[in-house]
Amino acid sequence: MLSAICHLKAIFELVPGFEKLAFDPKFIPFGGAVSGFFGGLSGHQGALRTAFLIRTGLEKNAFIGTMVISAIVVDVSRLIIYGSTFFARDFAVLKTQGGIGLVIAGSLAAFIGAFIGSRLLGKITMRFIQIFVGIMLLLLSVALGIGLV
Repeated sequence: MLSAICHLKAIFELVPGFEKLAFDPKFIPFGGAVSGFFGGLSGHQGALRTAFLIRTGLEKNAFIGTMVISAIVVDVSRLIIYGSTFFARDFAVLKTQGGIGLVIAGSLAAFIGAFIGSRLLGKITMRFIQIFVGIMLLLLSVALGIGLV
């Protein structure tokens, strides 16, 4: 089901006839609830949140700022819950299995991505973001469909 939703949303982003399709900003809470629910089931909150927000008519900087704040709120909440549970029970597994290196690599990648993104922000357009989101959602739907994700 999630694969079909991602696939459909990718079509909305990539087919030129749907370029003007937009949601009224009053539906943002509804979109947040739906993307949060399905994202919670699959772990793809960011992709689903992006797919909805990109059609709300926000200008580029407002869109990116909203995405960043949403991601921070979700990730901080997730880190508090998962982190306290994991570290209380399984920290030794993290140390012995080399997981600390993975956490460090993931953190560094996130900071490098944020740095590069801040440098590219002035050079990209909202249409580029829509096309990029569409392509990534299409790839996600294929990966979900074949069981890779």
